[in-house]
Amino acid sequence: MTQVTQSQKRGIQLSQSALLQVKSLQQKQGNELCLRVGVRQGGCSGMSYMMDFEDTSKITPQDEVFDYDGFKIVCDGKSLLYLYGLMLDYSDAMIGGGFQFTNPNAAQTCGCGKSFGV
Repeated sequence: MTQVTQSQKRGIQLSQSALLQVKSLQQKQGNELCLRVGVRQGGCSGMSYMMDFEDTSKITPQDEVFDYDGFKIVCDGKSLLYLYGLMLDYSDAMIGGGFQFTNPNAAQTCGCGKSFGV
């Protein structure tokens, strides 16, 4: 795992490599976008992670917003119950690369690393 950015007290943690990757992806899609992270029912273990870019105008008062050097990560309150303390990391390894979720709330995870159970 790579070094965590600044504050250890954020509800969603972001490694330096993940921050660089999402900023790079953001620039390709448009600079006024934030990263929405959440959960939904489904996946191998009962719940699956979701994340996608969206326009910052869609941030609601019910959302928690975490700022990383001007880059915003947004999570709705219900999802944050399952994701609080989540570490989002990124690896460019040929096998097993991509974004990785380390969730302290997960009682079980599936082999793909994209779903979990509580």
